[in-house]
Amino acid sequence: MNRAELVEAIIKASGVEKKQVDAVLRAFVDVTEKTVKKGDNVTIVGFGVFSQSKRKARTAHNPRTGEAIKVAAKKAPTFKAGKQFKDIVNGKAAPAKAEKPAKAVKKTAPAKTVKSAAKPAKATKAPAKKNKK
Repeated sequence: MNRAELVEAIIKASGVEKKQVDAVLRAFVDVTEKTVKKGDNVTIVGFGVFSQSKRKARTAHNPRTGEAIKVAAKKAPTFKAGKQFKDIVNGKAAPAKAEKPAKAVKKTAPAKTVKSAAKPAKATKAPAKKNKK
């Protein structure tokens, strides 16, 4: 699957517009590249970890001539799949279905409560009667 096919598959699964999917995918790749270049990891739980590995300088041999060649130390990007991803690939788990986003609901002002015009009457005590003897 190439990038264009990935974008189309995401559109089909999520219902989001092509421009938005493409922008998010570009941003994901850009942020991942910059983060890994700095030496930090990008971890997506259940999916995997993008990281950087350091390769030491070594001596290799030219296969044609057998001559020894010095290979300089370098850094390489790596990806280690997470357990959930491995289980899905190996048929031990079913892939999660993408939830389509809920349609935008127009926000309305909260309903105002109506106070009754008549206030309840306060109970008053009748004056105490005096007993006449």
